[in-house]
Amino acid sequence: MLKILIPVDGSTHALLAVHHALRLVGAGLKARFVVANVQEAANLYELVVAHDPTVLQQVSEAAGRDLVRPAVALLNAAGLQVEVAVASGDPAHMLAEILESHGCDAVIMSARGGGLRAAVLGSVSQDMVQLSPVPVTLVKVPEDAQPD
Repeated sequence: MLKILIPVDGSTHALLAVHHALRLVGAGLKARFVVANVQEAANLYELVVAHDPTVLQQVSEAAGRDLVRPAVALLNAAGLQVEVAVASGDPAHMLAEILESHGCDAVIMSARGGGLRAAVLGSVSQDMVQLSPVPVTLVKVPEDAQPD
């Protein structure tokens, strides 16, 4: 049985990867999933104001768990095995670490994430294609899709 990483960022575009995975399972693929979210590392202002790195870590973890919830719900509703991974730092590098630590055999992700970060800092999906030691399936966002 394959173990597949599905990175999500809370955007509706990210859920396209989940729907693609569900179609593959419906066509007979035997798989279990790791749904992951990577939060940005705390910036200097947050570090100065919070005074407690533990609080920042807890907030980051809670935000990540909240963002994976819709993807996990879809996979659970289909009766599939799902693990959750939440990390903080550079998204592509952390996702590469998650797939290694969870023993994933493949990645399914949206070709385009949501928000300003994707537009300004480059594409996490393209970085994953370069960094991943396992196959990466990019799910194309339809041309007529509304931005998040």
